[in-house]
Amino acid sequence: MNSLDDKNLTKEARITRKRLLEAAEEMFAQNGFDGTTIRDITTKARRGPASINYFYGDKRELYEELFRLRLREMNESRLNAIETVMSDKTKLTLEKLLYAYSVDFLKPFADPQQSQRFMQLFFREMAEQRLPRNMFLDELAAPSIAAMEEAIAVVCPNINKHDTLMCVLSLTGQLVHIMQVKVLFEGAQGHSITSINIDESINHIVKFSAAGIRAYAKGDKE
Repeated sequence: MNSLDDKNLTKEARITRKRLLEAAEEMFAQNGFDGTTIRDITTKARRGPASINYFYGDKRELYEELFRLRLREMNESRLNAIETVMSDKTKLTLEKLLYAYSVDFLKPFADPQQSQRFMQLFFREMAEQRLPRNMFLDELAAPSIAAMEEAIAVVCPNINKHDTLMCVLSLTGQLVHIMQVKVLFEGAQGHSITSINIDESINHIVKFSAAGIRAYAKGDKE
């Protein structure tokens, strides 16, 4: 029984599954995949060792299901943010689109404890690469990037498809960099980079990216 979408679970089973996921996220973030044992997770979750086998099969399946769940949550949230801003055509601007996407992209930092844990886990995975190669692309990157391409084509109809993709990748890269900086230098002092504010960063990225997209739309690539 390793489906996260099984609606037939009892209340106690849903609680157990949720505790296992939360405990696994914390343990994997702290110690990495190899440094975390099944007993670490079940002890943290206050559940028996057999519970992981019952719900997920083994530690690797639990790890993959954890990421799959988080990535789907993030993807759904980003698509909703894009759809919401695009639904009001009378007030639609490029800046509003970029702002909505950027705010949602960095939304995990609204909950510092959870964001710190998942970002640590995220960047550990980038280094260790335990997940199936296409998981991030299929579950998160491709759908949200495609949605942004379509949205920008509506707001700036003169920009070609390739340039649109490059602009979306540039925007996304800037946002990922802010995430990395916040995680890497969290708690450090004595340098201006440690005082970077999320809201200020978003406003800068939106202004910078909007100018670049409009330049491409005008055919000015120099």
